[in-house]
Formats: sequence, C-alpha cells, structure tokens
Amino acid sequence: NMNFLSGIWWSLPLVLVWATPPVTSSWWYMGAVGSSRVMCDNVPGLVSRQRQLCRRHPEAMLSIGRGVAAWTAECQHQFRRHRWDCNALERGQRLLGRVLLRSSRESAFVHAISSAGVVFAITRACSQGELKSCSCDPKKKGSAKDSKGHFDWGGCSDNIDYGIKFARAFVDAKEWKGKDARALMNLHNNRAGRKAVKRFLKQECKCHGVSGSCTLRTCWLAMADFRKTGDYLWKKYNGAIQVVMNQDGTGFTVANKKFKKPTKNDLVYFESSPDYCIRDRDVGSLGTAGRVCNQTSRGMDSCEVMCCGRGYDTSRVSRMTKCECKFHWCCAVRCQDCLEVVDIHTCKAPKSAGWISRT
Repeated sequence: NMNFLSGIWWSLPLVLVWATPPVTSSWWYMGAVGSSRVMCDNVPGLVSRQRQLCRRHPEAMLSIGRGVAAWTAECQHQFRRHRWDCNALERGQRLLGRVLLRSSRESAFVHAISSAGVVFAITRACSQGELKSCSCDPKKKGSAKDSKGHFDWGGCSDNIDYGIKFARAFVDAKEWKGKDARALMNLHNNRAGRKAVKRFLKQECKCHGVSGSCTLRTCWLAMADFRKTGDYLWKKYNGAIQVVMNQDGTGFTVANKKFKKPTKNDLVYFESSPDYCIRDRDVGSLGTAGRVCNQTSRGMDSCEVMCCGRGYDTSRVSRMTKCECKFHWCCAVRCQDCLEVVDIHTCKAPKSAGWISRT
C-alpha cells in the first residue's frame, strides 16, 4: 500500500519518491520496487552514501516511506492547534522545504520527528521479518533478572539498535559533507529524535505457571506507540534552546547565558520563528485565513491568537453525532444518532490574501 499521507510524490521509473527541494535539509525518502540500482540512481538529491545504502538495502526504502507517513501524521497532530500546522503542501507549493531552510524551532522539530519516524519504521520492519539485513534483537537471549525476579528472554524484542544505526547512516549522510553550523544543528536534532524512540522502549512479559501464576515469565522489549515519541518531542519543541556556534566552530553555546546548556535530548535552533499569520512563500507559511479557531479557548487555538487579531467568521452547521449511549451486558455500547447544530469559527483573511514573496 503506497498511499502515503503527505509529501510531494511523483512517478519515476520503478520508484515513488517523496522529496523536499534540494536545500540544506536531508529529507529524501522513497518506497521502491524493481531494480535497486535503477531505482536508487534515479532518486534526485541523494548523496553517494545514501545511494550505496539504497542499493544495498532496497527493501528498506519502503519502510522509510512508511516512516514518512508516520512522522508527517504525528507532526500534523502535534501542531494541529498552532498557526503553523505542519501542512507541507498547497497547490503543489513545496512549503515544508521552505520551513526547513530556516534554522527555527519548527525545523528542529521536523528533523527530530522525521529521524524518529525512520528509526520506528526500520525497527518495526526488522521485527516483522520484512528486511533481510536484520531481525529481532539478537542480544535478548537466555535468562535475566529484574525487580520482579528472574525471567527468560523470548518472543521478538524490537531491534532498536539496528533501527537507530540504519537511520543514523541514511538520514545523517547529507550533513556529514559540510560541518557548518546548520549541519551541526540538523545532526543534533536528528540524534535527539532517534534517542526519543529508544526512550520509550518497554519490557513486556507473559506469565507461565499454574493458574496463570508468574512463577515463570517470558519477556521481550517493545517500542511504545509512536504517539509517545511525538508527545515527548513536542515538549522538547516547547523547551527548545536557542544557540550560537562557539568560537572554534565545533559546537554550540547558548544564545542567552541565563538558559542551561542543551543536552543530547534537547532540540536546538538558531533563529526565531516567523509568526505564520499570513501566506508567505519564503518562510513556508500558508497563513491562518480559513483556519478553524476555538472561541472559548485561551490557548494557541483561540480565535484571538490563531486569527492574529484579524477577527473571525461564524457559520452555523448541522452534523450527526452519537448520543444517549447505553452499555448493554455483556459487551456492547449502543447509541442513537442525534442531529446537533454547532457554530464553527474560522479566521478572516487579511485585506491582501495573496502570497507574499520577498524574492
């Protein structure tokens, strides 16, 4: 199933490709069938190391495509109440690429969540036997001990170390060419995304014994739902640290000395974000005209904040909802269909609603 959620897709011989413009960012992903050499040689924007990995592991490219779908959906979920909603496209405009041109918080989040998406997808593919180069975690064998006592490793532990290793080699390859400030920022945020997936690796166990007692246990390690990674990186986005390059050009220092030095888990950025209030190609902004806002909220999704002070229109719509739901023994919930009339508030457009471009 090649029905990916977001991105710019077009047909090439034997390949479907998702790509952003050839900017300093490193996000090129694909799902592939057919000759790996033909496929990999026809993907624009790949550096030599990425082409080598593509030829060596053509089956992994489909998994990477699934990773694109996962992180795009998660990014849109996390930003659903904000002016910039991680919506990459409108009428073919490559807006996400414009966002990545900037060294902003949004770019930091996109690099982290997309790197995490590749880790998650490759690791899952290993466990499901879809890749020739990996399988379940080979280190989880024999007996071990935890706070509950002894147990045996069994089942299929997610091979998170392989997923991280592959994602690091493929995603980071473009940044290794030039260790400039932007490359160092991208590498830092890529790594933070990879670490976030491993953070939520959890031990699951099955009990064996008389009447289901846990005298004997078989355990394995499994990744948590990707939403946990998204929620964690969202918190890191809100607490992202603005940095500047240090004098010798080998790392970062905080832009404001009052803030703590970033750890490997923190997201970092160089420049402040635009307000995303109006349609602006140069910053990758669709603007907020027409966005639904919450009249009663005091947060980022409020009509005052979302509409940037331009005001909003209200329309009354009818919709069907489930109501008067009752629980029936044993295991059923039955509801009635009710007609509900609600007010929908949408942001007004600025007086000049066209695209702004500074070039």
